[in-house]
Amino acid sequence: MRSRHALFIAGVALAASASPHRHVAQAHPAAQPAVEPKADALLRKMSTDLADMKAFRFTTDHVMEVVTRQGEKIQGIAESTVWVQRPNKLRVDRMGPLGGATVYYDGSTLSVYGKRDNLYATAKVPDNLDNTIDFAREQLAIDAPGADLLYSNPYAMLTEDAVSGRYLGIEPVGNRMCHHLAFRGNETDWQLWVEDGPRALPCRFVIVSKHVTGSPEYEITTSDWSATPGFSPETFAFTPPPDAGKIDFVALKDIAQKAQQPRR
Repeated sequence: MRSRHALFIAGVALAASASPHRHVAQAHPAAQPAVEPKADALLRKMSTDLADMKAFRFTTDHVMEVVTRQGEKIQGIAESTVWVQRPNKLRVDRMGPLGGATVYYDGSTLSVYGKRDNLYATAKVPDNLDNTIDFAREQLAIDAPGADLLYSNPYAMLTEDAVSGRYLGIEPVGNRMCHHLAFRGNETDWQLWVEDGPRALPCRFVIVSKHVTGSPEYEITTSDWSATPGFSPETFAFTPPPDAGKIDFVALKDIAQKAQQPRR
């Protein structure tokens, strides 16, 4: 039986190989020559438009696939609302199969609160969003949905491992028409649908982990973007409920990762 601690941490998206880059390093300044010019131009525009949004909110539907020891693929479905205020504020409200959890980043502290189990964890983190995303992934094993899109330069992060890229056409994603891009990398293959409009926002993002058994996929679909969200200071501040229990999620990350693996 899973512990309450493991259930709480698994309520947040666990960092895994579902990212176009395996390790954050010095990003390449330009796309590889095998990337088609139209795909490169659209990816650059999306990156610029996202970076220019100093405060925004959006919602996501995301699917994380895991593979059992018998080779069966199991999908976990979750929904999140994401708030960002550059350069150093983030909040993610996530509702998934193991209950809901909220991530708060106020510029110096990262806090995670699981409402169902009434548990929380906090850690001191860097004073900017880019470094905090890296820290959360590498040290705490937690991730925001589509976190590569939240960096100050999404283009650099997304193309770090890219060896080719192409433009596939324009397709509907919900009620939006979006440009379909497909990229290949050494560690992952990924696809991105970019909105055809004045602001090139990401509509859908699919990542395939090529070197993980069964090549599981991770996908998110975004909606309800707002560039004028009118945040209050309380949006990113976490005050634990008086009866909440505090845990050390660094020490428990291995338990949570094992608990999330389906067994048959």
